[in-house]
Amino acid sequence: MESKIFKNVDPGILFLILLAIVVILIIYVLRLHMSFRRLRRSYLFFMRGNDGKNLEELFKAKFNEVDTIVKVVKQNKQDIRTLMVRNANNYQKLGIIKYDAFNEMGGKLSFALAMLDEKDNGWIINAMHSREGCYTYIKEIVKGRSYAELAEEEAQALDKAIYSVNYEANTDSEEK
Repeated sequence: MESKIFKNVDPGILFLILLAIVVILIIYVLRLHMSFRRLRRSYLFFMRGNDGKNLEELFKAKFNEVDTIVKVVKQNKQDIRTLMVRNANNYQKLGIIKYDAFNEMGGKLSFALAMLDEKDNGWIINAMHSREGCYTYIKEIVKGRSYAELAEEEAQALDKAIYSVNYEANTDSEEK
């Protein structure tokens, strides 16, 4: 029984085609073998010293740690919101101007101190020192303005408090 398919095909060409297919398959098997070896090395590195049960316990412990961290982060966010609300009413802007209230006095013993919250509400305290004594005045500030007339030093202290982002950084640079 003769095959009609191979009747017109030269056996040499058929041999070369089959040889090419075998070479391609050998290359493919070698690539698979190399990939398998890399995967096995990665697996052994990952599993070094652990069996499946230990690894499962390790994963459970890590997931529990992650859950704990998520809870802590949520609590921290809530605490930060609470602190921000509380901090809005605290005095956080300061401005101080030292001056000589009376020309005969020296040493700039008088001062005007402005203390404002986040919304520029607060007080200006003015302490004027003289030979006869020290006089202290306070003026209320609402939204950055005073209903009473401000002295020049009080206005400077108010401007310093409102427009200074970080008072401590300004005093550090003035002292140097």
